[in-house]
Amino acid sequence: MKAKPKTPVVDETDIPEPLAHTQAGYTLMELLVVMAIIAVITAGVAMNYSSIFGGAKSKAAAADVVMLSSVVERFYLDTGRYPTTAEGLSALVSPPAGIEGWNGPYLRQGRLPNDPWKNPYIYESPNSGQFTIKSLGADNKVGGDGQNQDHISGS
Repeated sequence: MKAKPKTPVVDETDIPEPLAHTQAGYTLMELLVVMAIIAVITAGVAMNYSSIFGGAKSKAAAADVVMLSSVVERFYLDTGRYPTTAEGLSALVSPPAGIEGWNGPYLRQGRLPNDPWKNPYIYESPNSGQFTIKSLGADNKVGGDGQNQDHISGS
């Protein structure tokens, strides 16, 4: 006959009691670590969105330059000439002196828009057969990349 294995005898005094003085909650260090992690994530997201919004301004400037060019072409169809550099884009909202066939204002709001960086669009017409409209970008200086890129359109 085989002997039955003995079940170990457990002395109840060997079982530790639950800690009676345990406090629920977080330490200051744990809270600071979590706040630091949240700050890092927020900064990363904000940097990504700032580049998206900068790109949107750049695209808006490019679209505005194209729109203004088409409005100048409408001015040409009505008057037979482009506005001079001295007249500028103002000729699209109020008639220049001594012009015939002006059928404006050519802009809906009756005022000239600024580029997305609050700078006026630059209009140049070195001779009567061509013109240039441009925005110099966020830095308002010639040349540049990204948000500082120039947007130029014309005939």
